[in-house]
Amino acid sequence: MQSKATSPQQYLDELPEDRKEPILKLRQQILDNLPKGMEEQMSYGMLGYVIPHSVYPAGYHCDTSLPLPFMNLASQKNFIGVYSMVIYAKQEIYDWFTSAYAKRCKYKLDMGKSCIRLKKMNDIPFELIGELTAKISAEEWIEIYENAIKNRKK
Repeated sequence: MQSKATSPQQYLDELPEDRKEPILKLRQQILDNLPKGMEEQMSYGMLGYVIPHSVYPAGYHCDTSLPLPFMNLASQKNFIGVYSMVIYAKQEIYDWFTSAYAKRCKYKLDMGKSCIRLKKMNDIPFELIGELTAKISAEEWIEIYENAIKNRKK
């Protein structure tokens, strides 16, 4: 469910009541742990955490007018989604996250390639999402991203 909100505050104001508290807590964890050089903005109709053009002028290869995506947070129909590009791109972080999640949550991890689906509002590992956010720097993310794109073109 993509929002038509044009700012993070508008997105938050439009959330259903049952999603406001968990989204606000997740957002705060992300903001508290967001690496230097990254910022929050609307991205793909979700709260987006990106490396702006001022830091990485090349932008996102799929659409260079967009900043380089890092993470997104969204209220979906049946879950809250945390979309972490790093989990998808770096196996060590994926392995760490899946192991840490199993230790901290009583429910099974529901995850796609980069999407962590949080369905149980009373069992969200808020601090773990903060730790995930802080796992790599903006510089490391740019390097991983560029290496992945270069390898794809070969």
